[in-house]
Amino acid sequence: MTRPARTIDLATLLDGRKLTPFNYLLICLSWLVTLFDGLDMMMMSFTAPYMQEELLLSDVQIGNAFSAGTLGMVVGGLIFTYVGDRIGRRPTIVMCTLAFGILTFLTGFATNYPALLTLRFLDGLAIGGALPLAWALNVEFVPPKMRATVVAFIMMGFSIGSATAAPLTNWLGPLYGWEGVYFAGGIGSVVCAIAIAIFLPESPRFLVSKGIKPELVSATLKRLDPAMDVQPGDRFVLGDEKKQDRNFRFSDLFVGNLRLLTPIIWIGYGASALGIFFKSAFGPLVLERMDVARETAANVSAIGALLGAISGVVIMRLSARYGLKFAATCTLLIVPMAVAVGMEWIPRAMLLPTIVVQGMLVGGCHAAIISQLALYYPSAIRASAGGWASAIGKIGGIVGPLIGGAILASGIPAVRTYAIAAICPFILFLAIIAISVLIRRPERQPPVEGRVAPAA
Repeated sequence: MTRPARTIDLATLLDGRKLTPFNYLLICLSWLVTLFDGLDMMMMSFTAPYMQEELLLSDVQIGNAFSAGTLGMVVGGLIFTYVGDRIGRRPTIVMCTLAFGILTFLTGFATNYPALLTLRFLDGLAIGGALPLAWALNVEFVPPKMRATVVAFIMMGFSIGSATAAPLTNWLGPLYGWEGVYFAGGIGSVVCAIAIAIFLPESPRFLVSKGIKPELVSATLKRLDPAMDVQPGDRFVLGDEKKQDRNFRFSDLFVGNLRLLTPIIWIGYGASALGIFFKSAFGPLVLERMDVARETAANVSAIGALLGAISGVVIMRLSARYGLKFAATCTLLIVPMAVAVGMEWIPRAMLLPTIVVQGMLVGGCHAAIISQLALYYPSAIRASAGGWASAIGKIGGIVGPLIGGAILASGIPAVRTYAIAAICPFILFLAIIAISVLIRRPERQPPVEGRVAPAA
């Protein structure tokens, strides 16, 4: 039995709700997207020793190839998140996932340095577009108190995908060469793209912010909760945001409190990305040059990445309870550990466990700052805001492998790179402190245009 059409505040309807099976399906689909993002992006780290031997690549060329992928992520983050704010999250995520699957597969056919550079850049384009859109889509389906946790969990997919690249390389590399690793990753990503094309919904908040397809909003909300009292004739509004009557403008990122928050997030994310992308690009190679066996070096890097994925969720949940100063403390712990490893103050028997713990904290704290990117902006510009933060921050991700390649090529002992890289978590520590000072308790700040949105 139908009732008269009514006006429904979508924000009020979604706020305070518990997660439903539909939420968990959406989170799992987004988790798979980020898992294959991480797998495809970080294969370079673990296949690098094989590629150096077969393609005769120098340390600088390996760094350049890794930075080409990161540069692609920067450009893709800007282009495809803008597209996602224009045509929708769902079609853009599907397109990006299919593209990076195909490009990863084609990387297995690279026979020279220029081809590798080109394919890594194009692969990065697609990966850079998928990540912030996956965050934005999930943020727009869950109540404010769950947002940071959901984003951190989704980012676990990237870390687990990165870690999976190590055993995948150890398994396929000796049998099928580095090419077989890219073929396997590419096929898996294409299968993932097909799955999300079938099951992934569009964001109702996005549709309402654009004032389009109210019938699709109603149908999607019924998928979220069949008992929800909505119907196609209803008019939906966002009571926690002003209607966005125009397209995204760069100046939107600096309205009100965002004028300080946005650059601080960029600085912190950039410093963290510089360190983590250097670690990702050269971690296994550095360990090999510290007389660690190739398979062991890959496994140590993978275990650190996997524990980092788990610690990212833990750090964000505890930060939600005790404030961002908890994340700052965890970040600060990395600094003395990195210096101690780099200066060879750690006994040999404790070296690898210390590196694993350090890798865990690096990944976890990086996830902590990433999980904040999409939380402080209104729905109509959230994907673009996340894309810009990711793009600006990833300047560090481009510079990190370039600096790492130059340092290793200079003849400096490989172990010293740990001490040099300690500056990155220290800058992130300062950024987190600044964010925690700027933001009062998030739940007391209504997420209106020009103000900071609630975060967990």
